[in-house]
Amino acid sequence: MHEIQGIGWHTIAKAMQASVMDCVSYSEANWKQLGIKSAQSQALARTLSPAFAEERADHYRRLGVRVITWLDDDYPRWLRHIPQPPWVLYAKGRIELLEGPMLAVVGTRVPTAYGRHMARELSSQLAARGLSIVSGLARGIDRCAHEAALQEPGGTIAVLGTPLDIAYPREHSSLQHRIAQEGLVLSEYPVGTACHPGMFPVRNRIIAGLSLGTLVIEAASRSGSLITADQALDMGREVFALPGPANSPKSTGTNEYIRDLKAKLTLSVDDILAELAVRLMETSAFKPSPAPGPQPPTLTAEESRIYELLQDEPATADVLHAKTGMSFGHLHAVLINLTIKRKIEQHPGSIYCAL
Repeated sequence: MHEIQGIGWHTIAKAMQASVMDCVSYSEANWKQLGIKSAQSQALARTLSPAFAEERADHYRRLGVRVITWLDDDYPRWLRHIPQPPWVLYAKGRIELLEGPMLAVVGTRVPTAYGRHMARELSSQLAARGLSIVSGLARGIDRCAHEAALQEPGGTIAVLGTPLDIAYPREHSSLQHRIAQEGLVLSEYPVGTACHPGMFPVRNRIIAGLSLGTLVIEAASRSGSLITADQALDMGREVFALPGPANSPKSTGTNEYIRDLKAKLTLSVDDILAELAVRLMETSAFKPSPAPGPQPPTLTAEESRIYELLQDEPATADVLHAKTGMSFGHLHAVLINLTIKRKIEQHPGSIYCAL
């Protein structure tokens, strides 16, 4: 029913309430008796058959796509009871991630160096402790969260606003493929569905619904990320927000949510884990990993000095030269080493920022 054109969520709900899901041979009149409109009843009577169902099943087997319905035992527990849960999910990758605890990480598509650094840091640490990081594979914070979590035991889940055969944005095609192999990619849209902009906001309810809570990193006052946060609140889930500079437009929304007590102030993963402790214990598949121990220093004294200066504020090589007294040749060598070690990055205008 989900894959027949013109059949929407409410039509399937009527069939569910009438307990007709075991029958695929209803006549047009039978469907009309359920209160389903004439055009939809005609489409159902014309299309539904055991042959049609088998054809679709073979199609997805060939694509390596797993189809999960609301009636299946492995349908995600926390998603089942949200308003208008997706009747069908199409999945590629590690289905077992749906059994464990999940946390959504969302934020701006154009983050600052601070936002990128914190998204990677928090996502990596949460996934290292056993939580799967859920996000929407968008530019910016979403991408940082996915990439960081992918390397950890908890892994990552990408919820698409497109069917599984389309990557959006296109530059995330390789990342989407990697997540499908090492993490999990989900969509409620059948393969081959034509895309339109309205599909992306709709999928946000799945991101919030899968997760025990939602962490927002850098969101302006009218950011789409706050729509996901509001949906999480409506579902009775926790919302966490990373504070940002008072004068940063990119943190206006997160700071307001903290001020208005809509979101928990989050400075570290421990703030999140403490709030979710009870729900985590209710998740049978959750096996908390120990907090990672202290890492050996990887920076030289000079690299640490430059890194600390850039953590305070971005700076050019001229400013760093004035503050440290290093020769330009030696300073540039240190900056190159820090860039290779992914501690800093260079922005237009030869401005260096800490990650």
